[in-house]
Amino acid sequence: MSDELTLLAEAGAATVVAAMATDLWQATRDGVLGLFRRDAPDSAAPVGARLDEGAALVRTSAAPDDVRRALAGTWARELHELLRRDPACRVPLARLTAEVDGAFASGRAAVVLEQNNTARDSGTVFAVQHGDIHTTRGAGGATRQDPDDGPQ
Repeated sequence: MSDELTLLAEAGAATVVAAMATDLWQATRDGVLGLFRRDAPDSAAPVGARLDEGAALVRTSAAPDDVRRALAGTWARELHELLRRDPACRVPLARLTAEVDGAFASGRAAVVLEQNNTARDSGTVFAVQHGDIHTTRGAGGATRQDPDDGPQ
């Protein structure tokens, strides 16, 4: 029985961290919180905070897959402990894992990128994600932007 719980917890953790910073995140997060609420209703807030912290790390990291790998062990332990305390969570965790994995397999998941840029006073911001932007100043201080062919 313990091996079964370990495998399910590891699969669930891999799915949870894979969904971080994708458009599947909110539904995955809600599903995980539902599992913890079943076990201990007062545990949802701290679990939600840890999930949100992990998702923020993935979203802002230059190496999100490395962050996901690091988080997977933590979530495998959390989920294993949950399954040990409440074996009835096995079926909903397996269902959540299958649903999210199915969405990934069908290509329905997309990475969500967040970027906040603020210019204050007389400041100017030139920003791009996953590419380059080249700016030059022409006569009279006019600025010309030449983004590369990468996504923006």
